[in-house]
Amino acid sequence: MSAAVTEYVIDPEDQARSELYDFIGLLLVKPADAALLKQVSGLSADDTTLGNALGVLAKVASVTSAETAEREFNALFVGLGRGELLPYASHYLTGFLNEKPLANLRADMARRGIGRADGTHEPEDNIASLMEMMAGMIVGRFGTVTSVAEQKQFFQDHVEPWAIHFFSDLEASKTSVFYGAVGALGRQFMEIEAEAFGMLPN
Repeated sequence: MSAAVTEYVIDPEDQARSELYDFIGLLLVKPADAALLKQVSGLSADDTTLGNALGVLAKVASVTSAETAEREFNALFVGLGRGELLPYASHYLTGFLNEKPLANLRADMARRGIGRADGTHEPEDNIASLMEMMAGMIVGRFGTVTSVAEQKQFFQDHVEPWAIHFFSDLEASKTSVFYGAVGALGRQFMEIEAEAFGMLPN
């Protein structure tokens, strides 16, 4: 017997937010391959802050090979022993991996019915996973659409305290061009989300 599927009507603005969270998570979960780079290079820009950042990313993607993207990704996040950046909440907030921020996130995930993806070996507090979680909560991917108040709570508990810092570090990296543009997009999106959530009542 198959489970009943509940359909939700998602506001277009929230759909766009979810898609951008998913997009940034996709760019950070593994090196961009040729197909993804081609897709990114076809993105259109507008005169908004995010539109400009997307436009820059598209231009950079159009002149970035899959080999270059993989080399950048490895230098940033893998390296010999470790990469230039450690994209985990625990590291940014405590200086160590697998610390209290990860435990707090896991408890919150359990409460919200968010399970770890099969075959995933990364700690759940990595930036790509958190982007995916935010996207999923907005559109009801975890069983129910999460209210804006609950989105705000999750964002302020697990994302805002470190993500802007991480994306700023990524943007400023001297060893990255493509992922530097990803960092600029992520930073600006996180700043917009933080400002919007900050305007909501507690």
